Amino acid sequence: MSAGDFRFPKDFLWGSATAAYQVEGAWNVDGRGESIWDRFAHTPGKIKDGSNGDVACDSYHRYREDIALMKRLGMKTYRFSISWPRVQPTGKGAANAKGLDYYRRVTDALLEAGIRPFPTLYHWDLPQPLEDAGGWPNRDTAQRLADYASIVADALGDRIGQWSIFNEPKTFTHVGYWQGTHAPGRSDPLAMLRATHTVNLAQGMAFRVLKAAKAKPQVGAVVDVAPMNPATSSVADMAAAQRWHRFLNHWFLDPALKGRYPDDVLPPSRMDELLGIQAGDANTMRAALDFVGLNYYSPWIVRDAPEGNGIPGLNTKAEWAAGADEKTDNGWDIYPRGFYEILKDMSAHIGPLPIEITENGAAYNMVPDKEGHVHDRKRIAWLQAHLRELSRAISDGVPVRAYHCWSLLDNFEWGEGFSQRFGLVYVDFPNRQKRTIKDSGEWYATVIAANRVV
Repeated sequence: MSAGDFRFPKDFLWGSATAAYQVEGAWNVDGRGESIWDRFAHTPGKIKDGSNGDVACDSYHRYREDIALMKRLGMKTYRFSISWPRVQPTGKGAANAKGLDYYRRVTDALLEAGIRPFPTLYHWDLPQPLEDAGGWPNRDTAQRLADYASIVADALGDRIGQWSIFNEPKTFTHVGYWQGTHAPGRSDPLAMLRATHTVNLAQGMAFRVLKAAKAKPQVGAVVDVAPMNPATSSVADMAAAQRWHRFLNHWFLDPALKGRYPDDVLPPSRMDELLGIQAGDANTMRAALDFVGLNYYSPWIVRDAPEGNGIPGLNTKAEWAAGADEKTDNGWDIYPRGFYEILKDMSAHIGPLPIEITENGAAYNMVPDKEGHVHDRKRIAWLQAHLRELSRAISDGVPVRAYHCWSLLDNFEWGEGFSQRFGLVYVDFPNRQKRTIKDSGEWYATVIAANRVV
């Protein structure tokens, strides 16, 4: 590959990603139940701008418009999530027929547009009754997810060839149960550890349910990954960076692919106690994944922490997006080379499994000018730099087959509310949800059409 020539494989898939709670709205429509994010966002003081996802982008009603935007930009794959409380309002029992019908309509509309439907079973919206029963730290939640997977597979399996089970399990366990700044808002490191183990059990169980479906789909896992850079060159900080690397980048892959947790993270003598491991769990967690989805945004700075961090034996502290001078509008470090580095590292770790880039994008909060155009040149530069590194990684042997930009639309960005905009399409929330393709969206369309980035 010559300098400045950043091409992609012939059959490479280009697309975008969203998540149900962030875009659908219709939070109490057609039998949908309450999720932990409904409860959390309706609690005063939890969301930066005081907003919630009750309406979000109103994609529940405007999905055809959004699919038309994807087609207009030339996208061939759309990563979306299925709302568990829309399908099973209480997290158990019979399916909500209207909820399943919605996802049938979305899937059919995507197929009609020539776009691959690529759903995620769980993107953080646990039905609130399951949280009331203990949430992800409760082992029973794994069986509940498997039951939900069976319902969805039966309803949509004839239309969908690739499924992801979880999105970023590190984020919804760590930030939801340890840091407490995402739903359900708990701050209990031991509950977080138990939650990670339940998630790994659920991943193996849901994998087998989906693979048993008549259509025999491909099933994968999606994790967020990042280079772990030691704060100093000290031996202690370098060892801490390696511990954090295993805890964040490998914790939800090794149980599936190897039937065990990474070494040298938690004290071996306390692993069973801390995680709640029972006999047979190694086999339950096992899943011969068909592919791995990777989300990349920014690197971490890691240091040794002899004083501890609340997790027994894991004497490590880390900051995401700290250290670089150049940052996105939400304060995350800009480090395109980290994309190449982590792709090479993760590919070596998981072996020849195909990889999909399931999220990659940046928050830049430009608004329309007086002519109605959104000139988000910084996002274009960010994407250009990262796509060049992705092309380099593919040329160097990393088997990436698809790229999903985060995000198609400006949307409800979790604890940040509507204060951060990641979309290729501007959404004017007060003005009847008007959609406007940004300059970055038009630029991305030229990349897709040429299958290369300059």
